[in-house]
Amino acid sequence: MKNSLFWLLMVICYTSYGQKVFSVDYSNQAEIKVFIVKYENQADLKVFKVSYENQAGTNNGKWFFTKYANQADKKIYFVEYENQADIKIYFVAYENQAGWRTKSKMHLFY
Repeated sequence: MKNSLFWLLMVICYTSYGQKVFSVDYSNQAEIKVFIVKYENQADLKVFKVSYENQAGTNNGKWFFTKYANQADKKIYFVEYENQADIKIYFVAYENQAGWRTKSKMHLFY
């Protein structure tokens, strides 16, 4: 019983970080609205797109884009204007550059 409870908690903790994302077609389908900024210093979160699902584990800016909405932890919508966004992101070239610049927005991906 204890072992089952332990594994259940591990699965819940692992999947609750929200780094597997799916880009929806309409804003009303999204949990989070995202705007891509031109410069790194304007971003709340610096994002690195990983190639494999198992590389996106924690709330650290390493995103894996899923093929289907039901595989994602969070559904996002890319907005056209900055004032429509819940969060501003900047895509970085290297994995070690990913991370939060504005920690007050971290709760959006839990």
